[in-house]
Amino acid sequence: MNYPAFFDKVEKIKLYDPLADFLGAIENGEMQIEYIDAVKFAGHSCPTVAGAYLMTLLGLRELFANSLPIRGEIEVFIKGEKKEGVNGVIGNTIAFICGVSDEAGFKGIGGNFNRSNKLFFNSQIPKDVRLKRADTKDYVDISYDSSIIPPNPKMKELMQLIMMKRADENIKKEFQKLWQERVKKILLSKELWPKMILIS
Repeated sequence: MNYPAFFDKVEKIKLYDPLADFLGAIENGEMQIEYIDAVKFAGHSCPTVAGAYLMTLLGLRELFANSLPIRGEIEVFIKGEKKEGVNGVIGNTIAFICGVSDEAGFKGIGGNFNRSNKLFFNSQIPKDVRLKRADTKDYVDISYDSSIIPPNPKMKELMQLIMMKRADENIKKEFQKLWQERVKKILLSKELWPKMILIS
């Protein structure tokens, strides 16, 4: 499987998954989610998926300052409606990383390891996303602004040519390169993260 090399340079999200530990799926339940995992889940790499990944990475770092985040024990709140814009992509990507779901999720074993009813949309929160610990009830509110790293001006024209089926392979490859270059900047320009990702 081939994909842009920068995917492997993105900081990994390390977590403890008690369900994986209990069932022997992963030794000691210690796992890491990589950006390529989020790409596989979403089916694409874009500023929205990159932003969801970064919000989770930095939000969990703040929420679990001295320990591994506990996968399945994090509630995810999204400010907007599920059907609006990219809210569904953001919510589902973050929920995937955190190991939780809406009412359709895993109900647990003997009252333990419940993953359901931990993803909420249309939430009354001040920022785009809230991550909340199920154990301590501590939470962080997070917002993301991808406009800090704007797209290359050529991308719009190239995309139109592709959508109109008037693009050859060179145009398609140039568009893909420019598209992923922006995603790369979002994910690897750590000096810009404090401007893109606001946490309170």
